[in-house]
Amino acid sequence: MTHSADYQAGMRIRREVLGDAHVDRAESAKTEITRDFQEFITTYAWGGIWTRTDLDRRSRSIVTLTALVARGHLAELEFHLRAALRNGLSPAEVREVLLQCAVYCGVPEANSAFAVANRVLGEPAD
Repeated sequence: MTHSADYQAGMRIRREVLGDAHVDRAESAKTEITRDFQEFITTYAWGGIWTRTDLDRRSRSIVTLTALVARGHLAELEFHLRAALRNGLSPAEVREVLLQCAVYCGVPEANSAFAVANRVLGEPAD
């Protein structure tokens, strides 16, 4: 199967940001039902948005963490916390993002996010 340039760029960025192990798991878990969705997010989210140059990856990670906390997407928050560290955020900066989220997204959302962050930040670095 031939993929578009946006898909190829998206897969490269996706691997750099999320790590090969995560992407390999997602790719191997694709089904007939999820295949098109995986191609969609790789092409449009990773290839169309994460490749843009007006925000750096650190900033994109901050925005992503905030959006995930606001919407309560804790499973996605878990792997995007690892991505944020890979993109150069320090654990102290992650803490500050989550404190900021407590004010603007809600204390219960931030409380749940801190539980995820505590678990992720306590893992050995990959």
